[in-house]
Amino acid sequence: MIELRPALPVAAHNFVVFRRGWKSAAFLNVVQPLLVLSAMGIGVGGLVGRSRGSVDGVTYLQFLAPGLLATTAMQTAAADMTYPIMSRLIWNRTYEAMLNTPARVRDLLTGEVVWLAARLFAVSLLFYAVALAFGAGRTATAPLAIPVATLTGLAFGVPVMAYSATQRGDSGFNALNRFVVIPLFLLSGSFFPITQLPVFLQALAWTFPTTHGVELCRELFLGRPLGIGALGHLLVLLAFLVVGMQLARVTMTRRLVV
Repeated sequence: MIELRPALPVAAHNFVVFRRGWKSAAFLNVVQPLLVLSAMGIGVGGLVGRSRGSVDGVTYLQFLAPGLLATTAMQTAAADMTYPIMSRLIWNRTYEAMLNTPARVRDLLTGEVVWLAARLFAVSLLFYAVALAFGAGRTATAPLAIPVATLTGLAFGVPVMAYSATQRGDSGFNALNRFVVIPLFLLSGSFFPITQLPVFLQALAWTFPTTHGVELCRELFLGRPLGIGALGHLLVLLAFLVVGMQLARVTMTRRLVV
């Protein structure tokens, strides 16, 4: 059973730490989608438009924006659940200090997830605002892509937290970024329809939550009717989150409880 109240001080601690540099983080969260949507959505989109006219029946900008929304949430979650977690485990030993209070390991985990959810929601909201300014996501269902992107980030980030708790150094994070985060950013359907990939790569991509998040965000952004496939995407994201919570609880307990 998840208890929210004892976990809130952990989330509050992360907020206090984040508050020191929130202006630069907010600036980057606005500038990054602005530059990417300008370069890819308008620049590359103009070339795509002249050669193909549209992608899946919509302009390239409309196709691209929801995919980048979901993958930005994934990248944010990966960043927040690697080095910051290791810092609290090894370098600063923040978790050890917290466990000398009435807080338990599950409270630390829940607090981290609450904080990550808040971060992802804010990042997704900013990205959506920029996309809206570019003319994308103006359907009635498009705002629902914000919580879906948040869930996508959680579904990816919480298992990464479980992985981070098993690491003794940061070398494993380079492998994670090189062999998981970057390939998913490129091959989860953000920049082109996933059906353009070879069949074996399509099957591999569908085993990760990011691809499901991209597809669901795109359906919401474009205002397409939601069918059983959308429910399937949502259930996959929730399953990754639940399993990730269980794995993180095990690895954090092994790491922190003697």
